[in-house]
Amino acid sequence: MPTDEAQGDRSVLAGESVQHGTGVTSTRAFQTSHYAAHLDPFVLFERFYIDPDEGFPMHPHKGFEIVSYLLDGGMAHEDSLGVSHTAYEGDAMRITTGGGIRHSEFPADGAACNGLQLWVNLPREDKEIDADYAEASADELPTREAEGATVTTVVGDGSPIDLRTEMEYLDAVVDDAWTWSVPDGWSGFLYGVEGDGTVAGEPFGEGDVLPVTEARDVAVATDSGLRVVAVAGRPHGEPIQQRGPFVF
Repeated sequence: MPTDEAQGDRSVLAGESVQHGTGVTSTRAFQTSHYAAHLDPFVLFERFYIDPDEGFPMHPHKGFEIVSYLLDGGMAHEDSLGVSHTAYEGDAMRITTGGGIRHSEFPADGAACNGLQLWVNLPREDKEIDADYAEASADELPTREAEGATVTTVVGDGSPIDLRTEMEYLDAVVDDAWTWSVPDGWSGFLYGVEGDGTVAGEPFGEGDVLPVTEARDVAVATDSGLRVVAVAGRPHGEPIQQRGPFVF
């Protein structure tokens, strides 16, 4: 992963290492000192690492939607709706926080876990809707062979996970060359999960981020294998006012 000093005018940026108050560590994508703290319609994206004796006790959220996607291990979720569910590798969970919800997240089975969590802003008219929850197992998320990659749709066409924002969330395991197309009027980002290669002609690896704010085709290439997630959505064109776990 490139250092801050080495980046210069590169469009690929290094993710930001964050230590949460609970002791959980994460690598945060676009909420860094390098560029805007939010990327409409996205509030936050991070890869989290939770040790067996750490986690997030019951805490509140409101005003946005959460998509959690497990990369390794298991994560136990409980919430004020009465849901109790453990997600494992390749599983996804969606929480619509709406007017308010409380939930907890802890590693399952006495083992560490890591995964990806995305916060998506709710449009102004949906800020106070009832909270909601949905889940999908790895088998329920559609996976297809594309040119140069195996692509799983976490959110988007064919996935049982849907949000109130028009968007797409892809997990692409690239073994040669793959092109990600960002629709007209959408914004988003690529995030490096593991491996190395190039994105848009620049070196790209684990924890790296490429923000995208206009329609374009993004070339991803590798000789040794590169796993990325590609996330894009239609901006709401509304200010994102975040105060910790609340988005107004």
